[in-house]
This record gives sequence, C-alpha cells and structure tokens, in this order.
Amino acid sequence: MTLALDPITLSVLSAALAGIAEEMGAVLIRSSYSSNIKERRDCSAALFDAAGRLVAQAEHIPVHLGAMPEAVAAVMQQEPRPGDVFVVNDPYSGGTHLPDITLVSPCSTEEGEVIAYAVTRAHHSDVGGMRPGSMPSDSREVFQEGLIIPPVRLVQGGRELQEVLSLILANVRTPDLRRGDLRAQMAANSVGERRLRELVAKRSLETVRAAFDEVIAYAERRSRAVIGAIEEGVYPATDFMEGDGVTEDDIPISVAVTIAGDHMTFDFAGTSPAVPGNVNCPLAVTRSACYFALRVLLPDDVPTNLGAYAPLRIEAPQKSLVNARPPSAVVAGNVETSQRIADTVLMALAQAVDLPAQGQGTMNNVVMGGAGWTYYETIGGGQGASSAGDGPSGVHVGMSNTLNTPVEALELEFPLRVERQQLARGSGGAGKHRGGDGIERSVRVLQDATLSLLTDRRRRGPQGLRGGQAGDPGANRVNGAEVPAKVDLELNAEDEVTIVTPGGGGWGPE
Repeated sequence: MTLALDPITLSVLSAALAGIAEEMGAVLIRSSYSSNIKERRDCSAALFDAAGRLVAQAEHIPVHLGAMPEAVAAVMQQEPRPGDVFVVNDPYSGGTHLPDITLVSPCSTEEGEVIAYAVTRAHHSDVGGMRPGSMPSDSREVFQEGLIIPPVRLVQGGRELQEVLSLILANVRTPDLRRGDLRAQMAANSVGERRLRELVAKRSLETVRAAFDEVIAYAERRSRAVIGAIEEGVYPATDFMEGDGVTEDDIPISVAVTIAGDHMTFDFAGTSPAVPGNVNCPLAVTRSACYFALRVLLPDDVPTNLGAYAPLRIEAPQKSLVNARPPSAVVAGNVETSQRIADTVLMALAQAVDLPAQGQGTMNNVVMGGAGWTYYETIGGGQGASSAGDGPSGVHVGMSNTLNTPVEALELEFPLRVERQQLARGSGGAGKHRGGDGIERSVRVLQDATLSLLTDRRRRGPQGLRGGQAGDPGANRVNGAEVPAKVDLELNAEDEVTIVTPGGGGWGPE
C-alpha cells in the first residue's frame, strides 16, 4: 500500500526533488569546459524514478527535456546497475540530434537498490561528421552528422571505461573539450544521486517513493483541470518549413488539436513525408514540442513531470517529417522543425485559448570551425505580442531557452571578433501591442573557417494574432551579400557574417 502524504509534506518533497534537478544543472554549468555549456547553458538535467517516469526537471531546454524519457527507457533495456553511467546520443533511441549527448546514471540506496535515474543532456559543439560543429546544412542521412552512440556504458561499477571514452574522443575535432564536458555531466549525475540518498536518509525510502507517485499524480490532476476548462472541439492549423537544405520548397506541418473532456490529442495527419534534407524530426523531438505547447497553458506552479503530460496523445504518421525513421537526417529537425511544430500547435490552440502571437520561430543556428576549434551559437529574436502587452525583444523563443555567448568570452576563446550586436529596431509586427524586435549580429572571422547556417523564417515572418501584423523575416549575409537560410560555406580570414533574426508577430489591430 502506498504511503499517503499530507499536502505540506508533498509540497516540501516536490520542491526538494526539483531542487535536486536544479543543482545538477548548476554543477554541470559551473564545471563544464566549453562556452556552449558554461556560458550559453545549452544543457538540461532531470530526475526519473526507478520505473523511468519523469519526476522532476530543471527549467532548462524544452527540446531536451521532452525527449529524455525515451533515452531513459532505452538505457533501462540494458539492465543498468549501481555505479554505472550510460551515454547515448542516437536520435532514434531517445536522443534529439547527435550533438546532444545524454548521460544516464542509476541512483541507488546504500544497499545497492536502484530507486531513480539522474539524467543530464548537453549540446557538445562537435561530435564528428562531415562539417566542424556537426550541424551541416547539407547532410542527407544521419551518418553524415556525427558519431552515433547507442546506449552504452561509459562507467561500469564506478570505473570509467577508457575504451569507450577513447572511441568517442577519436571521432571528434575537439577531444579535450569533449572529455571535460562529459566528466562535468558525470559529476552532475553524481550530485543527483548523492542528494537523493540524503533525502532518503532524512525522510525514508518509503516516503520518497510516495513522493514520486504523489507529485506525478498532482501534476496530472492540475493538467487535466486546465484542459477540461477549454471548450471542446477540433482546432486545425498548418504552417511551413522554408526548405530542407536540398530545395527551398515550403514543407507543410499540419495538426488538428482535439479537446475532449480533460484529454488533448495532437494529430499530424497531412504533414509532409520525411524529406531528403535534415529538417526531419524523430518522434521524441515532436513529442518535446507538443509537451512544450501544453506546458505553455499550465500555471507556473504545476510541477513539470510525467503527470503534466499524461492527458496528451500524439498521432504522427510513420516516416513523416514529424516521425522520421532511420537513416533520415535530423540535425535541423531538433533545432528548427521543433520550433515550427510548437508554432503550429500553439496556432491551433490560439483558436480556443488566449495565447501570444508567434515568436521568431527559429533558433538561428550559426556554426563556425577551423583548426582545433568549433563555435556554435543560437541567436534570440522577437517574441510575439499578447493581450497583456508588447512582446519582449532579443530573447530566445519556444524550444530554445539558452543564453547568448558573451562577447568577451567569444573573442577570448575563438578567432572571432564581434563587429556589431544590436536590436533590429522596428522588426516586430505592428498592432495594438507590438511584437518584440529581433537581433542583428555581425561576426568577423580572423582566420579561414567553415560556416554552417541552419535558420528559418527568412521568407515569411511570424504571424500576428487577432488582427496584428506579421513580424519581419530574418536575413543571413556574408560580406553584405544575402545567403540562403540553410547553407555551408568556406570563409576566408576577415570575412564578416551577419545574422538578422525575425521580429515577433503583433497582437490586435492598431
């Protein structure tokens, strides 16, 4: 029989579990080597119970966290034991795209019983593949995008498996950074296990297990109450990806959101089949985008765990853009198509719920690399306006929740110089409330380098809402000349790359 917890104890333990995940994230950020993690915070942390249910997560990257349960499920099939640490990045085994490497550590009691899993996921700025930075615009199958790691032990019984680590490091362009970042993830997972043991020692194993059950059940009750308050019906929407890196043809994403009682179904029938380029999404990424859209509807005090997403069902046609199968290329699906999926779902829900206009809807991925270095950045833009006021300017929107790399850190670590960083004034859509403005950023390379751009919203801007105007689309330029949204180029020393990001949509007529 499960122990019943009173509301105060449940509240205390819910905060304690969330605090463990937050501390794991803090340890990872503070102990990592690469600027992509320590400065941009392109990483996530979460805690799962012994059954693989998401119990608590830090407020990190939406596209990471929604896909983590599949990574944990894949690891559990390998019979993890106390003292093990598993590594995985395979997009078709719970990963998102290859640069996102996940470490899963069983958390055990002093007696050796596995009671939970500590999980961290971080974007590593190179994992091999055909281009520095492992985010090529011209990949046609996943094998070109980097080293694929199925769920394998990196640590066994507390002993680091040097053969596995050496294999990983032999396939990347920046092995010292990768070693340091992987060990930072190990340290973060270790902190998660230690803090959970301390909680068990203080509260008892029975109480902690009861807290796992109760916090999930509480989140589900709150989520169902929110969905149940929405008018029943079917709400359709369609939006488009602007090409896949092979062609610039529009690629449709269609969804019909059905509200029936306290259940919500997302049906992606009518969405494009998987495409030759790399904007395809594994189902885990599509699920992340749908989870994010539901999370937008929930009050801030609802815990983010398995229970919050229990009322949601996803129907995605096999081998479609939103449910790709191997060997489809997926590197841009994680960063760009996930944004459009979230945009489309929220566009559908905006017919029934008061939501903001569309934000920039792209992560504006910029990847540069040369001898011994790789630089990766996503750039913020405009958020959509809402009934409450203007949209914020120069922020990361939707499935991204990172920071920018500070100019000082960027110029210290890479052969780059930031020539200009400013808001793209007036790029937000007009309306009663204006959309937020995008960003204009120019970076000069100081030595020969490669450039990969994975961007979107370069032809049509984010849509306004309730009569508001669309935001301005973005633009990519090299030495002042326009270049495509998705492109790979060779740069010479002193070339200048300029990215102008989209503004958010406006809300209401002027």
